[in-house]
Amino acid sequence: MIIALWILNALLALVFIAAGIMKIAKSKPALVEGGMGWAEDFADPTIKLVGIAELVGGIGLILPLLTNIAPILTPIAATALAVVMVGATVVHVRRKENASRTVVLTVLSAASAVLGFLVVL
Repeated sequence: MIIALWILNALLALVFIAAGIMKIAKSKPALVEGGMGWAEDFADPTIKLVGIAELVGGIGLILPLLTNIAPILTPIAATALAVVMVGATVVHVRRKENASRTVVLTVLSAASAVLGFLVVL
């Protein structure tokens, strides 16, 4: 089970860290221009906060398990990312946009949380 957790968390961490850095580094107009229409509905600090949450969550999927310092934080990070992705899914559904990517990330984050709790506890 630990191997499955590592594989899943590595993939999720790559996605969330990349998405978080992009939201932190790019301006709101650049994000909208790049195809993230949802950014129009939010203030710039809110977009940056979401980016920070994704970045910290992505790091939280790997670092506690890797260092074996407070490994319980790994499934907690996965749970928090699942909550963030539920919010993202709601935003996309309200905007009548394709929410399939956010649903997949929600399910994978929830699976990581369950697997993480099974491994850690």
